[in-house]
Amino acid sequence: MKIIILGAGQVGGTLAEHLAREENDITVVDTDANKLRELHTKLDIRTVTGAGSYPMVLRQAGCEDADMLIAVTSADEINMIACQVAHTLFRTPTKIARVRATAYLTRKGLFAHEAIPIDVLISPEQVVTDHVRRLIEHPGALQVLEFAGGMVQLVAVRAFYGGPLVGQDLAFLRRHMPNVDTRVAAVYRRNRPIIPRGSTVIEADDEVFFIAARRDIRAVMSELRRVERDFRRVVIAGGGNIGERLAEHLEHSHQVKIIEHSLERCTHLSERLDRTVVLHGSATSKRLLEEENIEECDIFCALTNDDEVNIMSSLLAKRLGAKKVLTLINNAAYVDLVQGGDIDIAISPQQATIGSLLTHVRRGDIVNVHSLRRGAAEAIEAIAHGDKQSSKVVGRSIDEIDLPEGTTIGAIVRGKEVLIAHDNVVVASGDHIILFVIDKRRIRDVERLFQVGLTFF
Repeated sequence: MKIIILGAGQVGGTLAEHLAREENDITVVDTDANKLRELHTKLDIRTVTGAGSYPMVLRQAGCEDADMLIAVTSADEINMIACQVAHTLFRTPTKIARVRATAYLTRKGLFAHEAIPIDVLISPEQVVTDHVRRLIEHPGALQVLEFAGGMVQLVAVRAFYGGPLVGQDLAFLRRHMPNVDTRVAAVYRRNRPIIPRGSTVIEADDEVFFIAARRDIRAVMSELRRVERDFRRVVIAGGGNIGERLAEHLEHSHQVKIIEHSLERCTHLSERLDRTVVLHGSATSKRLLEEENIEECDIFCALTNDDEVNIMSSLLAKRLGAKKVLTLINNAAYVDLVQGGDIDIAISPQQATIGSLLTHVRRGDIVNVHSLRRGAAEAIEAIAHGDKQSSKVVGRSIDEIDLPEGTTIGAIVRGKEVLIAHDNVVVASGDHIILFVIDKRRIRDVERLFQVGLTFF
């Protein structure tokens, strides 16, 4: 595909990296020549220096025959105007824009085809807020991803000493929990992937990705680690868009406190939030954390836009007795360095956002993509179409499907029914199939599986 990315910031840069690896024709546009130079030295892409909303700049970037425009600059207005210009002057087929301000997002009809023609709206703050909220709802999980409208979840947990399944093979899970249907999609041991088989033995410290119907998640987690109490007391460092949205979502079911260093922002938060306690001060202040009884806090969420503040405040909160700490880290290189020590969960906002963008780049009927393990792996929800003659999956049982190496099918959703993918399950047209792809280089092969042959038409 020929794709133009506007904005060479963290999201734009990460996206260019992902898409260039997959042999797409990528052009990145930004006003900052230094950022573009940096990207150009490490990736095989074209770059254009200029304002992404200018017709001349878009023409120079090749918008006349581009398949897709992805506008992810830091300014909503530039993103919106760029999509309008691409539609009016160049008839670009697919236009994706990052829009953060709720003032725009809450206006009905604003992004209709006859108004501002944006095909897909992406709000990174909302994506990250949802990601953090799901982790708070599942104490002990490292990652919680939803498929088929939330009916199925893929959860990553670290196996603990003493968990009933630790030291046992995977076949034991089925015997031990006959009433709960689940499938282990992947196991990572010392950062190396293992394709799970019935004979695979789970070791302590393994990162285990399993898939199950939403109602069964808690039961399966209890097999891999000790069950943790639900989080009740939540302290949020940073009252920006993510902090505010998270507090808004949690305040009626949890005790929530927000620490924010800007007095003006504190005033805004106290007017917008009903039951959240808003504290003016620095999240790295030992005195403030002690005064607010941080040792009684179930989870401390550092969500400011400053990595150093997030890391230092998390380490301090953990040292002072916070039971769990979750840290937002923009610099992807830091994420693996800090997770698993004193910091329980590190989240990369670019990584969380990238999946929602990749969904629209994939060929075949792909409705959901989640980027995992810093982009090395992917979880995909695809819809099967066709019949036994025209499709490589429809009318075949799971063990008959010629899956690319390193790919596992975790579950199938048929209407309102969740079928965990055992070998004898037969795929029907219209099924939502959830796959785990350990090796990103196999994505093209996975896409080909779900492309219908011409005989179907």
